Amino acid sequence: MSRSISTVDLFCGAGGLTHGFEQAGLTVKAGYDIDPACEFPYEHNNKAKFILQDVANISSSDLAEHFSKGSINILAGCAPCQPFSSYSRRYNDQQLKWTLCRDFARLIEECQPDIISMENVLQLKHHAVFEEFITELKKSNYYFESYEVNCLDYGIPQSRKRLVLLASKFGEINLIPATHQPELYKTVRETIEHLEPLSAGQSSKIDPLHRCSKLSDLNVRRIRASKPGGTWRDWPEDLIAKCHLKKSGKTYPGVYGRMEWDKPSPTITTQCFGFGNGRFGHPEQDRAISLREAALLQTFPPAYQFVAHDKPVGVDLVGRLIGNAVPVKLGIAIARSILEHIHQVN
Repeated sequence: MSRSISTVDLFCGAGGLTHGFEQAGLTVKAGYDIDPACEFPYEHNNKAKFILQDVANISSSDLAEHFSKGSINILAGCAPCQPFSSYSRRYNDQQLKWTLCRDFARLIEECQPDIISMENVLQLKHHAVFEEFITELKKSNYYFESYEVNCLDYGIPQSRKRLVLLASKFGEINLIPATHQPELYKTVRETIEHLEPLSAGQSSKIDPLHRCSKLSDLNVRRIRASKPGGTWRDWPEDLIAKCHLKKSGKTYPGVYGRMEWDKPSPTITTQCFGFGNGRFGHPEQDRAISLREAALLQTFPPAYQFVAHDKPVGVDLVGRLIGNAVPVKLGIAIARSILEHIHQVN
């Protein structure tokens, strides 16, 4: 392949997608995000430049600075819809769900990249804004395909389903076939069992990111009564929260649960460090998973740093960075799909 490749990552976060792209062999020139906390992990772990800027204020001329003349230009992005994202502090939830995807579509229209990658929540496909996005692709003569991706199929040890869209000016573009069949799905055991044991509220002296949240006395009793893969329904009645005893609360069994060693984890969220926020209890130890365990379940490499060595590890902040990230191995799968497409059309 004689032409160089230049990629820009919109809504880049801590760098999960960029890291996957770089590991697969794509060159990423820059990542844009509105959250200043993303700058250190993005630049420390990746070769690309971090640019602190609201996507609403990015112009085609800004992107042109990263797209070399004659190169194959790729625009990638995952417009956040989570209520915990930095963008949600600027827009209300309804504005957020529409505005950021429309900004992505606007930049596509203005700069006409050769290839586009979009990763997002499955629900996006059922909103009018997705149809608007597709209309823009058609108007600009892109070939495109969208997929409902089970991350387990690409070596990611968590039950996480995402929408992936690929588009190209060159011709049909497709996501590579699944790399893992159900019998080879990665498990919690394979991913985190090797880490040193911790008690609730404890931090590793070796790895500052291997730290977990404290538990109240009541939640210590609750997690001790929790079975791997179980729910709060397994507890004696004196441990059950009053809201769960009500009829409305009985429909939420997915909180206060332990993971299972030999199964994938649930979807890692921005609140994955809290025992009461989902099935985020360690399979064996009486605590929620640590930040490092969450990062490994998101397929970040073991040495990936989210804060500088001389800075404190804020559980809320780092949990948000990890939970909002695109799993690195999903980034690898998307990048491999793009590279195979480029090879075919060249």
